[in-house]
Amino acid sequence: MGTRVAVAGASGYAGGELLRLLAGHPDLEIGAVTAGTSAGKPVTEIHPNLTGHPAFDGRDFEATDASTLGGAELIFMALPHGESAALAQQLPDARIIDLSADFRLGDETAWHRFYGDVPHAGRWAYGLPELPGARAKIKDARAVAAPGCFATTSILGLAPLLAAGLAEPGDIVIVAASGTSGAGRAPRPDLLASEVMGSMSAYKVGGSHRHTPEIEQALQETLDFYPERARRDPPPVTISFTPVLAPMPRGILATCTARLAPGVAEGPDPDSALRGAFADAYAGEPFVRLLPAGQWPVTGAVAGSNGAHVQVAADSRVGRAVVVATTDNLGKGAAGQAVQIANLMLGLPETAGLTTHGVAP
Repeated sequence: MGTRVAVAGASGYAGGELLRLLAGHPDLEIGAVTAGTSAGKPVTEIHPNLTGHPAFDGRDFEATDASTLGGAELIFMALPHGESAALAQQLPDARIIDLSADFRLGDETAWHRFYGDVPHAGRWAYGLPELPGARAKIKDARAVAAPGCFATTSILGLAPLLAAGLAEPGDIVIVAASGTSGAGRAPRPDLLASEVMGSMSAYKVGGSHRHTPEIEQALQETLDFYPERARRDPPPVTISFTPVLAPMPRGILATCTARLAPGVAEGPDPDSALRGAFADAYAGEPFVRLLPAGQWPVTGAVAGSNGAHVQVAADSRVGRAVVVATTDNLGKGAAGQAVQIANLMLGLPETAGLTTHGVAP
């Protein structure tokens, strides 16, 4: 018998992916599986890909409440923004991994700017293990906020540049494309197949996407972690972020550019300097791969996995670093990362129940 875990909000895309991963985890036992409007419906009616697994056949979703979830040793919350904080208040002693935004931001002003009148619930340990110092915080935490999908991909693509002092933190641009599952399962006209197939569209243009302050917060803390390696008195991290909806169910491809620090573009080999920083940052990391020089990430290569692929090059003509990073938004961007966090919190092998290898074609 493994550690008993529960999943709140298991009827959504991220919740369903969590169930799939937990079903194959060697050290975790699936306890309560809850939903909102789908409570009472068979799990395999909502997630037919789980048919045939003894944990789900003949099982219905339960209602999401503290009494149902309280018996678990660890709870995954895959709930809409604003709902996790209220439920967590009813479970003061529980160990929780929250996949919503409720506990990601420390700045209350930034929270209200991007999330409106929803009360600011405070901040939990931030669950991106590859950030400097993050693993120790995750292991010691009772509750962890899992990062957003756009945030995970963009941060992994930019953190090594700032940690090594190779890029200007005040001049960063991110354009990131996401599959439709990133918008959740609720029906919307703009997500109909006839609207999405064969078309791409930008949205939340002008810096209004909610992952913007999360990315800035994580990159600022990365910069602050290495004061001796960063440029003296750098400006605050500032990003311009434009998300794009792509005609695919899964995947994120983030193209990130940042102005190179003084002297880097004019150096003897800026490409080698950039690649060296990424190689150092991700040496030994089980889920992040710096691709061979000249090979650029594609979303299909990480689909169905907890992997992240990154590549970097210098555009010396304009003095900018260009990084492309890919993840599966339901894998490393949500459910896979939540399992990775759980492994750390529970003292299990970090890779347990996870793979870096995507499915193809």
